[in-house]
Order: sequence, then C-alpha cells, then structure tokens
Amino acid sequence: MKSNLFGFLFAMWVLIIIGGGIIVTLLGPVSISGFGDLDWLISSVIKAIISIILVIVWILILLKLKNMIFRKEIKS
Repeated sequence: MKSNLFGFLFAMWVLIIIGGGIIVTLLGPVSISGFGDLDWLISSVIKAIISIILVIVWILILLKLKNMIFRKEIKS
C-alpha cells in the first residue's frame, strides 16, 4: 500500500512540475496584437483559459491514478 501511495505522490509532483514548465515555456511568451489597448487583456484571458484547462486535465489524470491504485488494493 505504501509503495502505491508514494507512486501516486510522485506522479502528482511530476505533473505539477511538468505543468509549471509548460505554462512558463509555452504560455509565457504568447502575445496578441492588433486589438490596440486590449492586447494585454485578450492575451491574459487566453493564457488563463489554457491554464485552467491544463489544471482540469491534471486533476482528471490524478483521479484516474488514484482510482486505479485503490481498486488494485481492494482486490488484493
């Protein structure tokens, strides 16, 4: 049981680090132009939406991992 729990925690931290890296390297330099004074607002909204989607995907992945671990433990 402990090894599965540690594996889950390791996967959680890996996903957090990968997600942070993706956001910094891919979303950081995104800029929108052509809308005048609204450039910063539009680019911020796009970055926020992508970040929220990424967080939801990470949560769903962790839920699947957690369910697999607990099903395996219940069967044994």
